[in-house]
Amino acid sequence: MEKKVHLRFSIVMSLFMISIMSFVVTYMNIGWTDQTISKWLESFAIAWLVGFPLLYVFGPIFKKSIMSSLSK
Repeated sequence: MEKKVHLRFSIVMSLFMISIMSFVVTYMNIGWTDQTISKWLESFAIAWLVGFPLLYVFGPIFKKSIMSSLSK
């Protein structure tokens, strides 16, 4: 059950964060033009392919490290 929760959390969190961040960066770089949405979607796709696996792999490591440091 924990693996399913972690997978779903990683998907939802990465979609949320990466969609917002990729849009903000795209908007800051090119402003609002007729290409903003298409460039944002391209950036989002690339960023999600990188970000989701990173969150999925390193999320538990960071969580364990933080939990350990707080319990001291």
